[in-house]
Amino acid sequence: MIVAIDGPAGVGKSSIAKMVGQQLGLYYLNSGNFYRGVTYRILHNNMDPSNPEQCVKAAREAVFEVRDGHFYLDGEDVEAELHTPAIDLWSSKVSVNPEVRAIVNENIHALTQKLDIICEGRDMTTVVFPNAEHKFFFDAKPEIRAQRRFDQNPKAMEYDKVLAEIIERDAIDRNKPVGGLKIAPDAQYIDTSYLTIKQVCEKVVKAIKGENA
Repeated sequence: MIVAIDGPAGVGKSSIAKMVGQQLGLYYLNSGNFYRGVTYRILHNNMDPSNPEQCVKAAREAVFEVRDGHFYLDGEDVEAELHTPAIDLWSSKVSVNPEVRAIVNENIHALTQKLDIICEGRDMTTVVFPNAEHKFFFDAKPEIRAQRRFDQNPKAMEYDKVLAEIIERDAIDRNKPVGGLKIAPDAQYIDTSYLTIKQVCEKVVKAIKGENA
């Protein structure tokens, strides 16, 4: 079984997918880690993230693995290294490259062939797993998403800057030539703006089980 979740940054995709996966015994896959992994490889090897050919080379030569819930790149556990400001800045731009996306999607399919999974990203329901048994699209107002990010570390952030970054990221995600963020016609739309993670999780679990959400 494949459960696919799409949505913009800050809607709670990762937290909810992990919780649903734990409840239903599904393997959790964060597709964003693959693009962050490619970006990490580019920066770690002093390559140019603005050079499309170097981005494709980094993606093609990367070896992706997931072991015990941790993301491995070229045999190294890099889970804790994927959320630096530099990777945040470049990963969305690296992921725009159609060839990089194709390579990442091939790797995702290879890793998930024999697993019941729950995955989340920007194009899981439309491109990567268009035939997923269960599809969801999470959304929330930009101001609320910015507040959530700001509340995670208010001493190190400025709310206005966080909001501007989210709006910019939304524009990049929606305008990608391949894998742009959009709502699949058969996806269940859930606005998480005024819902807790637990409430959204309950809606998703009920929908998967065929109960009234």
